[in-house]
Amino acid sequence: MHDDRRIVEDRLRRVLAERIKPAVYSSPLPLTVERWDAPGEPVPVAEGLAAPYGPSKAGERWGPAWGTTWFKVTGQVPQEWRGRAVEAVLDLGFERNMPGFQCEGLVYRADGEAVKALNPRNDWVRVADSAAGWEAVELFVEAAANPIVNTPQLPTYQGDRLTSGDRRLYRLRRMDLAVFESEVWELVQDLEVAGSLMKELPLEDARRWELLRGIEEALDALGVHDIVGNASRARAALSAVLSAPARPSAHRISAVGHAHIDSAWLWPVRETVRKVARTASNMVNLMDDHPDFVFAMSSAQQLDWIKQYRPEVYAKVKKKVADGQFVPVGGMWVESDTNMVGGEAMARQFVYGKRFFLEEFGVETREVWLPDSFGYTAAMPQIVKLAGAKWFLTQKISWSETNKFPHHTFWWEGIDGTRVFTHFPPVDTYNSDLGGAEMAHAARNYQEKGVGSRSLAPFGWGDGGGGSTREMLARAERLKDLEGSPRVTVEKPSAFFSKAQEEYGSKAPVWAGELYLELHRGTYTSQAKTKQGNRHSESLLREAELWAATAAVRAGHPYPYEQLDELWKTVLLHQFHDILPGSSIAWVHREARETYARVRAELEEIVAGAQAALAGEGDEPLVFNAAPHARDGVPAGGAAPAAQRAGGAPVTAEERDGGGWVLGNGLLRIEIDGRGLVVSAYDEEGRRESVAPGAAANLLQIHPDLPNHWDAWDVDRFYRHEVTDLTGTDALELAESDGKRATVRVARSFGGSTVVQRLTLRTGSKVLDIDTEVDWHETEMFLKAAFPLDVKADRSAAETQFGHVFRPTHTNTSWESAKFEICAHRWIQVEEPGWGAALVNDSTYGHDVTRTVREDGGQTTTVRLSLLRAPRYPDPETDQGTHRLRFALAPGATVGDAVREGHRINLPERTVHGGGSAVAPLVGVDDDQVVVEAVKLADDRSGDVVVRLYESHGGRAHAVLSAGTPVTSVSETDLLERPMEGAGTYGLSPDGSVQVTLRPFQILTLRLARA
Repeated sequence: MHDDRRIVEDRLRRVLAERIKPAVYSSPLPLTVERWDAPGEPVPVAEGLAAPYGPSKAGERWGPAWGTTWFKVTGQVPQEWRGRAVEAVLDLGFERNMPGFQCEGLVYRADGEAVKALNPRNDWVRVADSAAGWEAVELFVEAAANPIVNTPQLPTYQGDRLTSGDRRLYRLRRMDLAVFESEVWELVQDLEVAGSLMKELPLEDARRWELLRGIEEALDALGVHDIVGNASRARAALSAVLSAPARPSAHRISAVGHAHIDSAWLWPVRETVRKVARTASNMVNLMDDHPDFVFAMSSAQQLDWIKQYRPEVYAKVKKKVADGQFVPVGGMWVESDTNMVGGEAMARQFVYGKRFFLEEFGVETREVWLPDSFGYTAAMPQIVKLAGAKWFLTQKISWSETNKFPHHTFWWEGIDGTRVFTHFPPVDTYNSDLGGAEMAHAARNYQEKGVGSRSLAPFGWGDGGGGSTREMLARAERLKDLEGSPRVTVEKPSAFFSKAQEEYGSKAPVWAGELYLELHRGTYTSQAKTKQGNRHSESLLREAELWAATAAVRAGHPYPYEQLDELWKTVLLHQFHDILPGSSIAWVHREARETYARVRAELEEIVAGAQAALAGEGDEPLVFNAAPHARDGVPAGGAAPAAQRAGGAPVTAEERDGGGWVLGNGLLRIEIDGRGLVVSAYDEEGRRESVAPGAAANLLQIHPDLPNHWDAWDVDRFYRHEVTDLTGTDALELAESDGKRATVRVARSFGGSTVVQRLTLRTGSKVLDIDTEVDWHETEMFLKAAFPLDVKADRSAAETQFGHVFRPTHTNTSWESAKFEICAHRWIQVEEPGWGAALVNDSTYGHDVTRTVREDGGQTTTVRLSLLRAPRYPDPETDQGTHRLRFALAPGATVGDAVREGHRINLPERTVHGGGSAVAPLVGVDDDQVVVEAVKLADDRSGDVVVRLYESHGGRAHAVLSAGTPVTSVSETDLLERPMEGAGTYGLSPDGSVQVTLRPFQILTLRLARA
């Protein structure tokens, strides 16, 4: 037979596009259109419905960026349409191939009931299934003129309503009433499924040619002049090839309705509030027509927005949850970043998320749903288990640019040894359309063939694109059992995980450690003030809970339950994976800075009130220590009179030969040369020099920084090819020297920027504190602080949630080489047997660690902190302005020292004047290896004290936990403060203490019932 394949394929393409799809709607009648342009921010629905509308029509422009226009459309169904399906087709001016990144609308009836959303792939509203004739049509559309800011990825000031223009962005394209030709629509679905499947099959596969011939017969039966009249004949010609059953060994896909909605990204939070209401309305509407449709939605925050702002939509959602169609998943407050979120905050993501689902829906979520975060912490498996979940889903690792991840279904092992059953959908998208190309890719790509047979595919347009559609459900129906295709079943995520674990769980491979995304490494640094706001908020929340709980128990001070809950939720929202990583538009980060300032003020007020209650009346200075380790004679979690603080040898400051200064305190000897660089940091106790021979530490370096793609997200390896050392000084002086501390001030200028650093050595301290103020006015540059250390380190240790991770310093394989930028929380440490050094910080996350062999045979390990970037997309003014960054060098530091110093710099002491009596800790632990992460009152308001602690060194720990209040019992709980299944018992000693034993990096939550 002659090969006419391309002829038939081209014929199908043209006839579908030019004849069949336009025939889905017949006899269109223009609706009468009126409009009202809302001034400023979006208005309540009632105000929009009652607004003074003026005349409008298709073809008119509307906008501007971030504006809202209300349209009122009216008409009447003609008598001759009686018995026909009728729909309103409302095209706001959509760019069809960009769902989720442009204008959107939500349709209401006159009584304010939300009907469904309007999106580029979903621009219809059903008026009648079987028209009676003469039905009056009256609909209102709340249309959002969200600007398109993702194509091309160039600097734009459209990303903030304060800087966007007033040009009207969209042209109203179509507002019609039309007959919906259901048989033509069904033919479209038949042909698209057959055509897309055909193209994915090998040319030598007979099935491909069967589909080709069936399509050809259908097109012959259809003709081109009477599409509506011939649609049934064409469908009949296709029926044979669309009814052939799949092979018994065909891959099985669990299709789960989904609409990944970023809680903020290329739109502000206020627009996400509307996006989730639109999407939920769409999905409820679709469920009404398709009782077997299942839709999964994560992020308790987004559901809470619907509850708060659109209660009538929320009522429908709750009913569908009860019916089993609308499925809450994830169990987190938002789909957060996991690289930079602190340990306690990561726990609270689950506490607040799971509690919302339990209280609102009675649903215990078992699957963690994080398809789009930029890599996943190795601490996650234990946190997942302690939250009462057992499955984990991610998708983003498919974006890695260097190495292909070797598994799709596997056991993920965390730093403590906990394993969680994990799936990584081989469809390689979290916005599947269930088309033939994606289904075939999932089956081909699946890496567990022969031992596993199933995968999951989330389907639906995300980010406000409308979610799942009736077209996708039509594809799923046709692909349930079709030769040449995987078998597709629409079902809940839990159904997939249960089947997959039963089939494959005992044979699944194990991946140990972090799921590092080999992309988007710049997110550890972009938008420094957002990151600083997060870190400082986490620290203040710890302090607020600790001191408020202590004051409640000791002084009867009111514990601010509601206020702390709201503050936690605010901080958790801003840990979303496009806010904390710094990859959102300017509007988002401007509001984040404002929000963090408000959060700080509220938390400072809580802390001050609680400490004042504990300090009592008087003028004696009392030093409070919120860190989990005692320091200078002040106990961890307690307070002591300032006069009782331990001291140390006086700090000396002498001029250095050749310029500069030499600082000493009997523990460290620091040499700062005439350039203001640290050329020596000698550990007196270890008798070791920290700085590599001939090198200088605290060396600021800048690199050009223009990644190939994704400006705010990416740092590409080639940035290292060009570097400028900042060694020129504008000023170098001894700014302070009083025996208790000595400070050298160094000022520099470069480009359009200036930097002032204060290098301080304190009495009794083994760290050199470096306070850096940068007035940053560079663009597309990367600022680093380098510390070349005289250490032969084969690996670095970097703090993560509830522990640390080791990463090789070598680049033996492509996996190590790809980790040229890494994330650390409060500290990063390198060592050789017997000696190490650490860098600690108060708000920096990005780091890199490299090693070189010197001419003298020694090895230099250089640790660098990533301080600032200056990408121009999506925020053209990223990080412009003044920043204060604090970090410190700790020579001779072990991992334990790094843990202690990391907390010290993040939790500075506070001095409060009062009666002068010491405040004993509410909870104490006798071993610094065991870190108390949180002390609070129980959320059930019983007055019980809850303490969360963890083993911090990576080894076994035995410790005595003592309570500073009478306790009747101690019990282990999960993160939600519920009794832990299978937990051990904790007997109280006569003095009220309890023995605890922890395995490496174990997290332990204890509930102390007060007498």
